[in-house]
Amino acid sequence: MNFEILSALTIFAFVSSITPGPNNLMLMNSGANFGFKKTIPHLLGVGVGFTLMIALVGLGVIKLFDSFPLSYQILKVISIIYLLYLAFKIARSKGSFEQESSSSTPFTFIQAALFQWVNPKAWTMALTSISLYAPSKSFVAVMFVAIVFGLINLPCISSWVVLGQKIQVLLTDQKRLRAFNITMALLLVMSLYPAI
Repeated sequence: MNFEILSALTIFAFVSSITPGPNNLMLMNSGANFGFKKTIPHLLGVGVGFTLMIALVGLGVIKLFDSFPLSYQILKVISIIYLLYLAFKIARSKGSFEQESSSSTPFTFIQAALFQWVNPKAWTMALTSISLYAPSKSFVAVMFVAIVFGLINLPCISSWVVLGQKIQVLLTDQKRLRAFNITMALLLVMSLYPAI
């Protein structure tokens, strides 16, 4: 891979990783509700899960969509329904101010990794990066794209958790926390616009 392609891939990975989307909004919400430390499994699940997703898309999943275009449309519908469900849960969450018996908890590593497979922005990023930067779909090219994305993605998404944690000081009462969660839920729904 030459320097121009690497530069373009790096810029694409940075811009697509740092901009708002379901992962970043949910990480910010988790940082605000649970703090950075409790959000680490969610954060690492996104980073590892997305990197693995790029690799698997490049090594074969993309061929499924090429062979069966309807499968991509079905996945898109399932993704939208699931994200609407998550937005509903976020809007109803009371975060860290809830009592110990509450069912409100941050995403686990596995939940966050699996979430990549129903995240429309993650699919768009994975399909675009493989199509543009590993068109041969050779193992080496696909792994290179996945690794570059993984190295750039993790610091970018971490910044959203830090932002959420910094916002925590403003969310010292239940009313403000509730308003924040509802706002985050609405932004999550709005992030679906490009997928629709």
